[in-house]
Amino acid sequence: MKWILRDLQALKDKPAVISHIGDISYAKGYAWLWDHFFEQIEPIAANTPYHVCIGNHEYDWPSQPWKPSWAANIYNGKDSGGECGVPYSIKFRMPGNSSFPTGTSAPDTQNLYYSFDAGVVYFVYMSTETNFTQGSDQYKYIKADLERVNRSRTPFIVFQGHRPMYTSSNEVRDTAHREQMIQHLEPLFVKHGVTLALWGHIHSYERFCPMKNYQCLNTSSSFVYPGAPAHVVIGMAGQDYQPSWEPRPDHPKDPIFPQPQRSMYRSREFGYTKLVATREKLTLTYIGNHDGQVHDMVEIFSRQVNTDSTPDEHKPVGAMPKKLTYMVIAGCVMVAMLLGFMAGFAVRKKTDSAHWTPVKDEES
Repeated sequence: MKWILRDLQALKDKPAVISHIGDISYAKGYAWLWDHFFEQIEPIAANTPYHVCIGNHEYDWPSQPWKPSWAANIYNGKDSGGECGVPYSIKFRMPGNSSFPTGTSAPDTQNLYYSFDAGVVYFVYMSTETNFTQGSDQYKYIKADLERVNRSRTPFIVFQGHRPMYTSSNEVRDTAHREQMIQHLEPLFVKHGVTLALWGHIHSYERFCPMKNYQCLNTSSSFVYPGAPAHVVIGMAGQDYQPSWEPRPDHPKDPIFPQPQRSMYRSREFGYTKLVATREKLTLTYIGNHDGQVHDMVEIFSRQVNTDSTPDEHKPVGAMPKKLTYMVIAGCVMVAMLLGFMAGFAVRKKTDSAHWTPVKDEES
């Protein structure tokens, strides 16, 4: 909270949004833990919109209605402690009207999938806990939503959900889930030019190269969008139960899992991410909770635009003229109890542009 509040205060009166990708409070049926969680985030949530999506610890329960055969070992636990998505639905109100049954007599779970645009970035949220396969309501929504994105207004698309599509952790139980997401959702990501995919669930930070069907399209940390999204797992918070990738003094006996070539950077240090986007470039930075400093960064240049400050090797051919607009995205994570999260944002307009909705410049 200290570092996130620092970033928000640096923005002064610029608008901002915090985003938290699932496993919101770990209350698991204890109402007082929800209260404690809201007390923790109050320094930022009292003044900044707090966007969420659902995780397994909000919804999963043996009676949940969507349990395909391939998910027999995935959706069979008691991760929600019997909440079944009810407190999550009541305590938050996100855009849209998505819903899915709880499997109980309680009202349907809300706040499952939605989207909004902010400056030059289009944000899409999904539910990894309810049906996302082809033919489902959620799949149809995501497909139609990506098809109608105005790329001249929002050249970048940031997609987010709780369980990751790619990870090198030892979460064997979720293997079938990842395969289903790659089969059903990744073709939409590639076809409609999703720039960045952000995930939680794994209590670590791991950045992958731009991925298409397990294939890495670019291994640089600064590149022109290659036709598929870079994937970043940003769940580095919550219970520290997963084996460490590298030996640490407090985990001397943990195994070391090999780092695949498609994994560009990974760390077990808790922290948060901050996203910064101009019309030409989107930058994601990973900030460590232990020191408040940047430990990893990736830059993705848009294919649609050009900028005099972009290195020659990153300049797209036939790009549009430079647009003097930008947006700052401040990240969020709770140190003790949270898993999935992503980033918030603030938008500022420097000069008028006919391609997106003007935002008042408070300095002028």
